[in-house]
Amino acid sequence: MELLKTIIQGKLLFSNANSFGKALKMYEHRIEAYYKNDIIFAPEDIFDEESLTIEIPRLVRQLYEKTFKNTSALIEYCSQFAVSGFIDAWLVQDGNILIYKHLEPVSDKVAVKEFIKGRELADQEGKEQEAIDALTKAIEKYDNHALAYERRAKVNFILEKYHDAKRDYGKSIQYDARNPYPFAGRADVHIAEENWQEAIDDLELAIKLSVALQSVYWRSRRVKAQCHMKLQQYEKAEFDLRLFTNRVFKEGDSNIDWIPYAQYHYGLVLIELEKYTEALDAFSKTAENIDKLQGVETATLLRHTAIAKKNAGKNGYIKDLKEAVKLGDPLAAGLLKEFT
Repeated sequence: MELLKTIIQGKLLFSNANSFGKALKMYEHRIEAYYKNDIIFAPEDIFDEESLTIEIPRLVRQLYEKTFKNTSALIEYCSQFAVSGFIDAWLVQDGNILIYKHLEPVSDKVAVKEFIKGRELADQEGKEQEAIDALTKAIEKYDNHALAYERRAKVNFILEKYHDAKRDYGKSIQYDARNPYPFAGRADVHIAEENWQEAIDDLELAIKLSVALQSVYWRSRRVKAQCHMKLQQYEKAEFDLRLFTNRVFKEGDSNIDWIPYAQYHYGLVLIELEKYTEALDAFSKTAENIDKLQGVETATLLRHTAIAKKNAGKNGYIKDLKEAVKLGDPLAAGLLKEFT
């Protein structure tokens, strides 16, 4: 049997001492009856009677697959006594995810059912008010429902109710400060209000609380780079964009759609840092996917490529500028006169 990298983190919240006690009792019973103590955590390691939670800040350890499966199955069983929260667990070999478990309450409790309903509606255009109504019902049943606050905040953000969104994100963080999503969401509100440093602060926390196996980790890096660019903090932006553009994302990861955007802005940052050869490489990769880059015209890319070529001592920048002029870029026309 091979030892494999295991990552587990998250938090489950219970609505009352009775539910918490049932979960603890079943955990203790099943450790011996079902799993013969082949479990990662002893009850006292993760059950907190004072806060009525199961909490795993982050565990990274080499373990056997059987131990991982036993532990995740037991936590999944106990999660059905909870009312909010989630625990994520990964089993990884050579950087590849062998098993991923997202463990959360799925039960007939009103707070659970209304949250799931609201979460689904939140992703449907035109269903925003219905989503808010369902999530509000979940909160009314369990005031500490961190995830319901986070989803309601997201809907409020979509509706451009920024004050309400920040309030709900704050509530979500108050009840579960280890969840990266409300920090990433609140950063979006700060960006909408052009509060770049506040957004960076929240995104740094989102990165710290997530792992590189999660999409939110990489999205937070990309968006943080955008904020650094707004503040002309180009070295910090370069760091985040270099990591993002070097990452090989798995099929289906939403970050894949943002690769051309990141490559293009990486090139812009490298020009600011006078790293022209590296900028050319970034623009070359952008050109391969220019059809997927919304909001940036081919002429604009050609102009920036020409600037990088000239400063890198490469030929072809005049040709690029002429082509950009043909495509209607007025700034390229000015540069063409300057360079010739």
